[in-house]
Amino acid sequence: MNQIPSDTIRQYVRDRYRQIADPSASQDSCCDSGCGCGTTPVDYQQISAKMGYSETELSVVPEGANLGLGCGNPQAIAELKAGETVLDLGSGGGFDCFLASKQVGTTGKVIGVDMTPEMVTKARYNAVQGEYRNVEFRLGEIENLPVADNSVDCIISNCVINLSPEKPQVFREAFRVLKQGGRLAVSDIVTTRNLPDYIKKDMNSLSGCISGASSMSYIESQTPHVGRPKISDLPRGTI
Repeated sequence: MNQIPSDTIRQYVRDRYRQIADPSASQDSCCDSGCGCGTTPVDYQQISAKMGYSETELSVVPEGANLGLGCGNPQAIAELKAGETVLDLGSGGGFDCFLASKQVGTTGKVIGVDMTPEMVTKARYNAVQGEYRNVEFRLGEIENLPVADNSVDCIISNCVINLSPEKPQVFREAFRVLKQGGRLAVSDIVTTRNLPDYIKKDMNSLSGCISGASSMSYIESQTPHVGRPKISDLPRGTI
């Protein structure tokens, strides 16, 4: 994908997710493989349940927050605590942010960052509807986070980092904003072998969370794991 300019990739991805966020736009799927990312399933709840969310989690978020865009449940490994500050990379309609809000409580804070204006607008509307006072949504790219240094206890992300054309920069930014001892809990698509070039160069495959996926060994090389299990030792389906 390095032959395609990064801004071209971002704009393509932004356009596809704008279609999902805006109900007046086309709702065509951007993930033809059947994964949760970018699809428009008939039943979002059913899709998310298969990704590891409980019935309780699915019932407490505002209507319209769950867009069925994930590929797992990062909160299952995040170990969020009351009073913590949490950052969601690629927050979409706010689904994971609202769940994190319940866990960190009124003394905690959740920040969602998304590069699609329509998604940020949708998430902010959902926050008002659900009366979430400890959640805010910021417009920005995950390669250039609008977040202060050393200010976040835990970063979560659900099927978003694979969409970035500059993954090393994503991880540099993540570790910039994390406090000492902070945590990175990510659910994402990974590869077990090299993808064919025709898939790597296909923009639909990229926006569908396929061709932008990285190998487990690459992600491990970007994420220090001193004092915790290596990523490859975690249960399959979690990062």
